[in-house]
Amino acid sequence: MNNDLDFTDKTALVTGSSRGIGAGILAALGQRGARCMVNYVADDAGRNQTDAERLAAALPGSRVIQCDVGDPQQIAAMMAGVQTRFGGLDILVNNAGIVRDRTIQKMSASEWDSVLRVNLTGAFNCLQQASPLLKPGGRVVNIASVSAMVGSFGQANYAASKAGLIALTKVAARELARRQITVNAIAPGVVQTEIIRDIPPEVARQYHAQIPLGRLGDIEDIVGPVLFLCSSAARYITGQVLHVNGGLHM
Repeated sequence: MNNDLDFTDKTALVTGSSRGIGAGILAALGQRGARCMVNYVADDAGRNQTDAERLAAALPGSRVIQCDVGDPQQIAAMMAGVQTRFGGLDILVNNAGIVRDRTIQKMSASEWDSVLRVNLTGAFNCLQQASPLLKPGGRVVNIASVSAMVGSFGQANYAASKAGLIALTKVAARELARRQITVNAIAPGVVQTEIIRDIPPEVARQYHAQIPLGRLGDIEDIVGPVLFLCSSAARYITGQVLHVNGGLHM
């Protein structure tokens, strides 16, 4: 299994990888030999770029690239950069996503559209434009969510985007199978990222009470399954959704 997790000479692109789950995934791939593309979206404070550059500095041979996955032209430029720099792609992880929670009654059209544009259409555009670059035997992993299965309160836009991403995973798995490219999804539960760390203690206790394993997920809990699906050990697995949620959804 250790050899299966050797990604030497593989090229990996993880969208939304300046920090959080995306950074954890990309760092793990890079530490195991992969050549990495660190993707961030520009923000007014410049924090995303700073975090991306810090991550890249720790991963020899990596490259930082700005791209808003909600913009097809920026995706095209990013993929052109991958082709120019590395000559192709072995691993694509569609991780970039945003949250704009609100009840259905109060949700604005822009809140609905922005989440679908990034979380679902962005993943579709990345997959479509990366497809010619993906080498035979390549790997695609889409980061979905438990919300797609349980319909979390106030997340009509987010849950719909992640449910759509699961459907996209299955279609892409069929279409890319002839090139021995596998396409799978990971559906995390409640993971301790910045957003979760800021929730009130009472809400955190409610989450804990719903999870049979009795704790929130860590980023490393998601990284391991992604590495497996990207590895040669998972060469006969495609079109599947791996639920990583501590038993929150079974």
